[in-house]
Amino acid sequence: MSRPRIQDPIVFKGDYRSPDIQASPIARLLPSAVFYYRIFGIVWRSFRSAGKGRFDQNQLMRRSQETFRVLERQGVRMTVTGEEGLGSFEGGCVIVGNHMSTLETFVLPGLVVPFKPLTFVVKQSLVSMPIFGPVLRSCDPIVVGRSNPREDLRAMLNGGAERLSAGRSIAVFPQTTRSTRFDPEAFNSIGIKMARKADVPLVPLAIRSDAWSTGKLVRDLGPFRPERPVNFAFGEPFKVEGNPREAHQRVIRFIQDHLTAWNVS
Repeated sequence: MSRPRIQDPIVFKGDYRSPDIQASPIARLLPSAVFYYRIFGIVWRSFRSAGKGRFDQNQLMRRSQETFRVLERQGVRMTVTGEEGLGSFEGGCVIVGNHMSTLETFVLPGLVVPFKPLTFVVKQSLVSMPIFGPVLRSCDPIVVGRSNPREDLRAMLNGGAERLSAGRSIAVFPQTTRSTRFDPEAFNSIGIKMARKADVPLVPLAIRSDAWSTGKLVRDLGPFRPERPVNFAFGEPFKVEGNPREAHQRVIRFIQDHLTAWNVS
């Protein structure tokens, strides 16, 4: 199978909707097998670059955009809205979104890095993984252990301020775990705190990504369902001023409204 090649970075201007692309016969017959074959190729090339010290933001963006094109080639209808707001201000920002699947971790850099350098808040277990771990570590993530909430909070606030002051943006998924159901009670306000401490814009992000579903035995290797659309909606950037609870509720409402519009329960 040929792999998609990114000649130039993709920068979405205005609302983006995938063209009508027909998946190959083998991809229609064996969608999960073909999808993971292509994704493993992207991860392996990223791992080799990371091992040579060459996996930088440009590599991160290009591998992410390869993933975007893989999804489209498999027949997934992708939509991206509001991304141009990332170019409306200088410096970094905190992007706060719901966490539905592994897909957003792969795709988000390709959407953000054309505007801003990007890193993530990740669990220690992820950066310790073989193959995928070195790739994540190359992105200079904020690593939390989830065994000591006080230490994790300190690491996120201090590490976030350091990276944001250097102009790097941070993607935060405040849910305790990936879920197709959005639970506001499980959606903490760490992203609000980070943006307020560093005095940078906050960007709400609503995500539908259940085409890459969660597996029963291996969470990252669930069935791939190309009939399910993938949606990324970026909200208007804003500064966290006044009552931080109001900012938190603003992000929650943005995500809930989009999930409702996408018919996600």
